[in-house]
Amino acid sequence: MQQTLRQLEAAFVNMWERGFGFPRFKKKMTSFVYPSVKNALVSNGWVDLPKIGNVRMRMSRAIPEGFTLKQIRVLKRANGYFAQLTYQLAVNIPDAPVHGHPLGIDIGLDYYLATSDGELVKRPRFFNQLHGKLKSLQRRLKNKKKGSLNWRKCQMKIARIHQKIHDTRKDWQYKLAHHLCDQAGMIFVEDINFKAWAKGLFAKHTLDAGFGQFFGILAYVCRKRDVYFLKVDKDYTSQICPNCHTQTGKKSLSNRVHFCPECGYTTNRDVAASQVIRNRGKVAVGQPVNQNACQEVLSGSITDWLDKTP
Repeated sequence: MQQTLRQLEAAFVNMWERGFGFPRFKKKMTSFVYPSVKNALVSNGWVDLPKIGNVRMRMSRAIPEGFTLKQIRVLKRANGYFAQLTYQLAVNIPDAPVHGHPLGIDIGLDYYLATSDGELVKRPRFFNQLHGKLKSLQRRLKNKKKGSLNWRKCQMKIARIHQKIHDTRKDWQYKLAHHLCDQAGMIFVEDINFKAWAKGLFAKHTLDAGFGQFFGILAYVCRKRDVYFLKVDKDYTSQICPNCHTQTGKKSLSNRVHFCPECGYTTNRDVAASQVIRNRGKVAVGQPVNQNACQEVLSGSITDWLDKTP
Protein backbone atom coordinates (compact mmCIF):
# COMPACT_ATOMS: atom_id res chain seq x y z
CA MET A 1 0.00 0.00 0.00
CA GLN A 2 2.90 2.40 0.67
CA GLN A 3 4.31 1.91 -2.80
CA THR A 4 0.86 2.23 -4.40
CA LEU A 5 0.33 5.62 -2.78
CA ARG A 6 3.80 6.72 -3.89
CA GLN A 7 3.03 5.77 -7.48
CA LEU A 8 -0.29 7.62 -7.32
CA GLU A 9 1.40 10.74 -5.98
CA ALA A 10 4.15 10.55 -8.61
CA ALA A 11 1.52 10.26 -11.37
CA PHE A 12 -0.28 13.43 -10.26
CA VAL A 13 2.99 15.32 -9.75
CA ASN A 14 4.09 14.38 -13.28
CA MET A 15 0.75 15.59 -14.63
CA TRP A 16 1.07 18.97 -12.88
CA GLU A 17 4.78 19.65 -13.27
CA ARG A 18 5.89 17.71 -16.37
CA GLY A 19 2.80 17.99 -18.59
CA PHE A 20 1.86 14.31 -18.51
CA GLY A 21 -1.74 13.21 -19.08
CA PHE A 22 -4.26 12.39 -16.38
CA PRO A 23 -3.31 9.19 -14.51
CA ARG A 24 -4.92 6.07 -15.94
CA PHE A 25 -6.26 3.88 -13.19
CA LYS A 26 -5.91 0.11 -13.49
CA LYS A 27 -8.68 -2.34 -12.70
CA LYS A 28 -6.26 -4.74 -11.05
CA MET A 29 -2.63 -4.78 -10.00
CA THR A 30 -0.07 -7.00 -11.70
CA SER A 31 2.75 -6.21 -9.27
CA PHE A 32 3.43 -4.97 -5.76
CA VAL A 33 6.56 -3.80 -3.96
CA TYR A 34 8.05 -4.22 -0.51
CA PRO A 35 10.04 -0.92 -0.37
CA SER A 36 12.00 -1.76 2.79
CA VAL A 37 13.17 -5.31 3.49
CA LYS A 38 16.04 -7.15 5.19
CA ASN A 39 18.66 -9.53 3.83
CA ALA A 40 17.38 -12.30 6.10
CA LEU A 41 14.17 -12.52 4.04
CA VAL A 42 15.98 -14.21 1.13
CA SER A 43 17.73 -17.56 1.43
CA ASN A 44 18.79 -20.21 -1.04
CA GLY A 45 15.59 -21.18 -2.86
CA TRP A 46 13.20 -19.34 -0.50
CA VAL A 47 11.88 -15.82 -0.02
CA ASP A 48 10.01 -14.68 3.08
CA LEU A 49 7.38 -12.19 1.89
CA PRO A 50 5.89 -10.07 4.70
CA LYS A 51 2.17 -10.79 5.35
CA ILE A 52 2.42 -13.84 3.05
CA GLY A 53 5.14 -16.09 4.45
CA ASN A 54 7.82 -18.34 3.00
CA VAL A 55 7.52 -18.95 -0.74
CA ARG A 56 9.70 -21.33 -2.73
CA MET A 57 11.68 -19.50 -5.40
CA ARG A 58 13.76 -20.72 -8.33
CA MET A 59 16.98 -18.70 -8.18
CA SER A 60 18.13 -17.43 -11.57
CA ARG A 61 21.60 -16.57 -10.19
CA ALA A 62 23.56 -16.71 -6.95
CA ILE A 63 22.97 -14.03 -4.32
CA PRO A 64 25.87 -11.51 -4.58
CA GLU A 65 28.15 -11.16 -1.58
CA GLY A 66 28.58 -7.78 0.09
CA PHE A 67 25.38 -6.32 -1.38
CA THR A 68 22.43 -5.07 0.67
CA LEU A 69 18.88 -6.06 -0.23
CA LYS A 70 16.79 -2.91 -0.63
CA GLN A 71 13.42 -3.99 -2.01
CA ILE A 72 11.42 -6.88 -3.45
CA ARG A 73 8.96 -6.55 -6.30
CA VAL A 74 6.53 -9.42 -7.03
CA LEU A 75 5.30 -9.59 -10.64
CA LYS A 76 2.44 -11.57 -12.11
CA ARG A 77 2.92 -12.57 -15.73
CA ALA A 78 1.23 -14.97 -18.09
CA ASN A 79 3.86 -17.66 -17.46
CA GLY A 80 3.99 -17.36 -13.66
CA TYR A 81 5.01 -15.17 -10.73
CA PHE A 82 8.43 -13.52 -10.49
CA ALA A 83 10.32 -11.85 -7.64
CA GLN A 84 12.68 -9.03 -8.57
CA LEU A 85 15.33 -8.50 -5.89
CA THR A 86 17.04 -5.10 -5.85
CA TYR A 87 20.49 -5.02 -4.22
CA GLN A 88 22.72 -2.05 -3.44
CA LEU A 89 26.47 -1.66 -3.08
CA ALA A 90 28.36 1.54 -2.26
CA VAL A 91 30.70 1.60 -5.25
CA ASN A 92 31.39 4.17 -7.95
CA ILE A 93 31.32 2.76 -11.50
CA PRO A 94 33.04 5.15 -13.96
CA ASP A 95 31.79 5.64 -17.49
CA ALA A 96 33.46 3.63 -20.22
CA PRO A 97 36.39 5.55 -21.77
CA VAL A 98 36.91 6.09 -25.48
CA HIS A 99 39.04 3.16 -26.57
CA GLY A 100 39.28 0.22 -28.92
CA HIS A 101 37.83 -0.53 -32.31
CA PRO A 102 34.92 1.76 -33.42
CA LEU A 103 31.77 0.11 -34.72
CA GLY A 104 28.88 1.91 -36.42
CA ILE A 105 25.42 0.31 -36.49
CA ASP A 106 22.60 1.07 -38.92
CA ILE A 107 19.17 -0.49 -38.33
CA GLY A 108 16.48 -1.25 -40.86
CA LEU A 109 13.74 -3.62 -41.95
CA ASP A 110 15.53 -5.26 -44.89
CA TYR A 111 18.22 -6.39 -42.45
CA TYR A 112 17.83 -5.95 -38.70
CA LEU A 113 21.16 -4.15 -38.58
CA ALA A 114 24.33 -3.62 -40.56
CA THR A 115 27.72 -2.90 -39.01
CA SER A 116 30.55 -0.76 -40.37
CA ASP A 117 32.66 -3.93 -40.58
CA GLY A 118 30.31 -5.32 -43.24
CA GLU A 119 28.23 -7.72 -41.11
CA LEU A 120 24.52 -8.01 -41.99
CA VAL A 121 22.10 -9.48 -39.43
CA LYS A 122 18.81 -10.85 -40.73
CA ARG A 123 15.61 -9.60 -39.13
CA PRO A 124 13.78 -12.38 -37.26
CA ARG A 125 9.98 -12.36 -37.44
CA PHE A 126 9.09 -12.75 -33.77
CA PHE A 127 5.41 -11.87 -34.18
CA ASN A 128 4.84 -13.40 -37.64
CA GLN A 129 6.00 -16.84 -36.51
CA LEU A 130 3.09 -17.12 -34.06
CA HIS A 131 0.64 -14.82 -35.83
CA GLY A 132 -1.44 -17.68 -37.28
CA LYS A 133 -1.93 -19.36 -33.89
CA LEU A 134 -2.67 -16.04 -32.24
CA LYS A 135 -5.26 -15.16 -34.87
CA SER A 136 -7.00 -18.51 -34.43
CA LEU A 137 -7.22 -18.11 -30.65
CA GLN A 138 -8.53 -14.55 -30.93
CA ARG A 139 -11.24 -15.74 -33.31
CA ARG A 140 -12.25 -18.44 -30.82
CA LEU A 141 -12.26 -15.90 -28.00
CA LYS A 142 -14.70 -13.71 -29.91
CA ASN A 143 -17.30 -16.51 -29.96
CA LYS A 144 -17.12 -17.25 -26.23
CA LYS A 145 -19.22 -15.64 -23.53
CA LYS A 146 -17.30 -12.85 -21.88
CA GLY A 147 -16.34 -13.68 -18.29
CA SER A 148 -16.99 -17.42 -18.60
CA LEU A 149 -14.46 -20.07 -17.61
CA ASN A 150 -13.68 -21.00 -21.23
CA TRP A 151 -13.27 -17.29 -22.06
CA ARG A 152 -10.69 -16.95 -19.27
CA LYS A 153 -8.82 -20.06 -20.42
CA CYS A 154 -8.64 -18.71 -23.96
CA GLN A 155 -7.47 -15.34 -22.64
CA MET A 156 -4.68 -17.07 -20.74
CA LYS A 157 -3.53 -18.93 -23.89
CA ILE A 158 -3.38 -15.64 -25.82
CA ALA A 159 -1.44 -13.99 -23.01
CA ARG A 160 1.09 -16.84 -22.98
CA ILE A 161 1.71 -16.45 -26.70
CA HIS A 162 2.31 -12.72 -26.29
CA GLN A 163 4.65 -13.46 -23.38
CA LYS A 164 6.54 -15.99 -25.51
CA ILE A 165 6.98 -13.41 -28.28
CA HIS A 166 8.26 -10.87 -25.77
CA ASP A 167 10.69 -13.29 -24.09
CA THR A 168 12.02 -14.61 -27.42
CA ARG A 169 12.64 -11.12 -28.75
CA LYS A 170 14.37 -9.94 -25.57
CA ASP A 171 16.60 -13.02 -25.33
CA TRP A 172 17.67 -12.64 -28.97
CA GLN A 173 18.43 -8.92 -28.48
CA TYR A 174 20.59 -9.60 -25.42
CA LYS A 175 22.61 -12.20 -27.33
CA LEU A 176 23.02 -9.82 -30.27
CA ALA A 177 24.17 -7.00 -27.95
CA HIS A 178 26.86 -9.23 -26.43
CA HIS A 179 27.91 -10.33 -29.92
CA LEU A 180 28.42 -6.69 -30.95
CA CYS A 181 30.34 -5.87 -27.77
CA ASP A 182 32.71 -8.75 -28.51
CA GLN A 183 33.82 -6.94 -31.67
CA ALA A 184 34.36 -3.34 -30.55
CA GLY A 185 35.47 -0.93 -27.83
CA MET A 186 33.19 1.84 -29.11
CA ILE A 187 29.68 1.49 -30.55
CA PHE A 188 27.83 4.29 -32.35
CA VAL A 189 24.14 4.22 -33.29
CA GLU A 190 21.61 6.66 -34.74
CA ASP A 191 19.53 8.94 -32.54
CA ILE A 192 16.05 8.01 -33.85
CA ASN A 193 12.55 8.93 -32.71
CA PHE A 194 11.03 5.44 -32.71
CA LYS A 195 7.54 6.68 -31.79
CA ALA A 196 7.34 8.63 -35.03
CA TRP A 197 8.88 5.76 -36.99
CA ALA A 198 6.29 3.31 -35.65
CA LYS A 199 3.45 5.37 -37.16
CA GLY A 200 4.57 4.86 -40.75
CA LEU A 201 3.63 2.36 -43.43
CA PHE A 202 5.64 -0.48 -41.82
CA ALA A 203 4.41 0.15 -38.28
CA LYS A 204 3.65 -3.51 -37.57
CA HIS A 205 7.11 -4.68 -38.63
CA THR A 206 8.81 -1.81 -36.80
CA LEU A 207 7.05 -2.63 -33.54
CA ASP A 208 7.81 -6.33 -34.00
CA ALA A 209 11.53 -5.55 -34.40
CA GLY A 210 11.61 -3.60 -31.09
CA PHE A 211 14.46 -1.26 -32.05
CA GLY A 212 13.87 1.04 -29.08
CA GLN A 213 14.12 -1.86 -26.65
CA PHE A 214 17.24 -3.11 -28.43
CA PHE A 215 19.02 0.24 -28.11
CA GLY A 216 18.22 0.28 -24.39
CA ILE A 217 19.58 -3.26 -24.00
CA LEU A 218 22.67 -2.41 -26.08
CA ALA A 219 23.42 0.66 -23.94
CA TYR A 220 23.08 -1.45 -20.76
CA VAL A 221 25.33 -4.24 -22.07
CA CYS A 222 27.92 -1.71 -23.26
CA ARG A 223 28.04 -0.09 -19.82
CA LYS A 224 28.29 -3.51 -18.19
CA ARG A 225 31.13 -4.62 -20.46
CA ASP A 226 33.06 -1.31 -20.48
CA VAL A 227 32.25 -0.48 -24.11
CA TYR A 228 31.77 3.18 -25.07
CA PHE A 229 28.23 3.85 -26.39
CA LEU A 230 27.08 7.00 -28.17
CA LYS A 231 24.12 8.15 -30.29
CA VAL A 232 24.91 10.39 -33.27
CA ASP A 233 22.90 12.46 -35.73
CA LYS A 234 20.75 10.32 -38.02
CA ASP A 235 20.28 12.80 -40.90
CA TYR A 236 21.67 12.07 -44.37
CA THR A 237 23.40 8.83 -43.37
CA SER A 238 22.21 7.16 -46.60
CA GLN A 239 23.11 10.16 -48.80
CA ILE A 240 26.82 10.56 -47.94
CA CYS A 241 29.66 8.44 -49.23
CA PRO A 242 31.68 7.04 -46.30
CA ASN A 243 34.84 6.92 -48.43
CA CYS A 244 35.07 10.45 -49.91
CA HIS A 245 32.29 12.11 -47.86
CA THR A 246 30.49 13.61 -50.86
CA GLN A 247 26.71 13.79 -50.98
CA THR A 248 25.40 11.22 -53.47
CA GLY A 249 21.74 12.22 -53.33
CA LYS A 250 18.61 10.58 -51.99
CA LYS A 251 18.09 6.90 -52.73
CA SER A 252 14.81 5.06 -53.17
CA LEU A 253 13.97 2.20 -50.81
CA SER A 254 14.34 -0.30 -53.65
CA ASN A 255 17.96 0.76 -54.24
CA ARG A 256 19.98 -1.42 -51.84
CA VAL A 257 23.44 -0.67 -53.26
CA HIS A 258 25.56 2.40 -52.56
CA PHE A 259 27.62 3.66 -55.51
CA CYS A 260 29.59 6.90 -55.36
CA PRO A 261 30.09 8.60 -58.77
CA GLU A 262 33.03 10.60 -57.37
CA CYS A 263 35.31 7.86 -56.01
CA GLY A 264 33.59 4.73 -57.32
CA TYR A 265 33.09 3.21 -53.85
CA THR A 266 30.45 0.46 -53.99
CA THR A 267 28.96 -1.48 -51.10
CA ASN A 268 25.67 -2.43 -49.49
CA ARG A 269 23.51 0.60 -48.74
CA ASP A 270 23.07 -0.25 -45.06
CA VAL A 271 26.79 -0.96 -44.62
CA ALA A 272 27.62 2.42 -46.15
CA ALA A 273 25.20 4.14 -43.74
CA SER A 274 26.77 2.35 -40.77
CA GLN A 275 30.22 3.51 -41.91
CA VAL A 276 28.94 7.10 -42.02
CA ILE A 277 27.60 6.63 -38.47
CA ARG A 278 31.01 5.29 -37.39
CA ASN A 279 32.77 8.32 -38.92
CA ARG A 280 30.39 10.71 -37.16
CA GLY A 281 30.97 8.95 -33.88
CA LYS A 282 34.75 9.17 -34.25
CA VAL A 283 34.50 12.90 -34.95
CA ALA A 284 32.21 13.34 -31.91
CA VAL A 285 34.74 11.70 -29.56
CA GLY A 286 37.67 13.61 -31.06
CA GLN A 287 39.33 10.91 -33.12
CA PRO A 288 40.48 11.48 -36.72
CA VAL A 289 38.58 9.82 -39.54
CA ASN A 290 40.45 7.47 -41.86
CA GLN A 291 41.90 8.93 -45.03
CA ASN A 292 39.54 9.10 -48.00
CA ALA A 293 40.20 8.31 -51.65
CA CYS A 294 41.87 11.69 -52.16
CA GLN A 295 44.28 10.99 -49.25
CA GLU A 296 42.83 13.85 -47.21
CA VAL A 297 42.18 13.43 -43.49
CA LEU A 298 38.78 14.95 -42.69
CA SER A 299 38.17 16.50 -39.32
CA GLY A 300 35.63 18.82 -37.75
CA SER A 301 31.96 18.45 -36.97
CA ILE A 302 29.16 16.70 -38.80
CA THR A 303 27.75 20.08 -39.86
CA ASP A 304 31.04 20.85 -41.63
CA TRP A 305 30.60 17.73 -43.76
CA LEU A 306 27.10 18.74 -44.86
CA ASP A 307 28.14 22.33 -45.57
CA LYS A 308 31.13 21.34 -47.73
CA THR A 309 29.31 18.72 -49.80
CA PRO A 310 28.03 19.90 -53.21
